[in-house]
Amino acid sequence: MPREWNAVRYDAQPLPHLGWGRRTIARLDPPGDATVLDAGCGTGRDVELLLSRLSTGRVVAVDGSRQMLDRLRERLAADLDRVDVVLADLSHPLPVADPVDAVLSVAAFHWVLDHDALFTNLAAVLRSGGRLATDCGGAGNIARVAAAVDATIGPQPSPWNFAGVEATRRRLDAAGFTDLDVRLSSDPARFSSRAELCEYLHSVVLGGQLDRLPADQHAAFVDEVAGRLPEPVVDYVRLEIAATRR
Repeated sequence: MPREWNAVRYDAQPLPHLGWGRRTIARLDPPGDATVLDAGCGTGRDVELLLSRLSTGRVVAVDGSRQMLDRLRERLAADLDRVDVVLADLSHPLPVADPVDAVLSVAAFHWVLDHDALFTNLAAVLRSGGRLATDCGGAGNIARVAAAVDATIGPQPSPWNFAGVEATRRRLDAAGFTDLDVRLSSDPARFSSRAELCEYLHSVVLGGQLDRLPADQHAAFVDEVAGRLPEPVVDYVRLEIAATRR
């Protein structure tokens, strides 16, 4: 099941996701009349950017978190006539009736453990010839953070799926995609202080671990993880995908 998020706290962070969203939308480059599905839309930052580019198009905003979608509705209150808001789990078939022209996703796929099902579900709602452009954590992503987590509480089942290039290409091909462009890029995020890093780790990165801990242990856990990092940096590695539905 998708995890629930504190969307207001998440939205207040100095998110590198903003840059990832801009460049992913630029790679997608949808025509102005397109219907675009944002898979893992979160609080709607990228939906807002999409709407500014779509003169007559629409966005299907899909997320598994009710709080994220509530925040999206607040952000886009003036534009909800152009947005279909859908609560759904990306690892299950999507309740989208009509095929969409394009699929966008930013910083979401690494929270889906079954990427075979993920790409199959997206292909099922994307028209033939439709474009897919996505960004997520890939192989090697937040390796230092993960090591600090293991050193703090011992090895645990990972809440993430940081996939590599070749495995992703195979899954996309099997799901019905072609014209595959799949790559990894290092994109570390630096924070101005340990306090800023701790708040970011708590709100954005370590939710899967915090869900397993009592609330009164959250702050100490995050502080210890941050203290084990050599500098206030989250060592992001992005898996970037562009593909076309056969």
